[in-house]
Amino acid sequence: MLIAITGTPGTGKTKLAEELRARGYEVLDMNKHIRENGLLEEKDEIRDTYCVDVDSLDLSLEGYRTQGTVLMEGHISHCVGCDMVIVLRCSPGILAERLRERGYSESKVAENVQAEVLDVILCESSEAGVPVCEIDSSENEVEAVADMAEDMIKGNIDKYRPGNIDWTGELEKWF
Repeated sequence: MLIAITGTPGTGKTKLAEELRARGYEVLDMNKHIRENGLLEEKDEIRDTYCVDVDSLDLSLEGYRTQGTVLMEGHISHCVGCDMVIVLRCSPGILAERLRERGYSESKVAENVQAEVLDVILCESSEAGVPVCEIDSSENEVEAVADMAEDMIKGNIDKYRPGNIDWTGELEKWF
């Protein structure tokens, strides 16, 4: 079973992955996997990001599909064939602060916050045709987020279905 852990940059994917690894789960760092397998394409200078051939990425994951439960952490992990998607969400103000602390430019902060307000990752994930769950990581400690993720991995997904997190009240502030 391949489970995607995805979300807008800054929502807590890497911290969740570290906690789940510590709990004994196999968690694939998608950014590292992409680099190690030569899957980076040209750089989009305007958006300050690299493109990835998603079809080649999906093919590169074939060996993981037979290894039991493997979690894939990365903001494009929902773009490949998987059995479930866990989307981390974060309130726009907290997300903006996290991204500024990472040194993101204000235009990159705005782009990512707008994507979070508009549910971009959640909407893309919903197109996968697999169960999609969401976790608000805004104020929760990583241990609590990991507890929720473990609950989902065990099949208890109904209370985590999309629709409980809504940042649209923040639209005017960020657009």
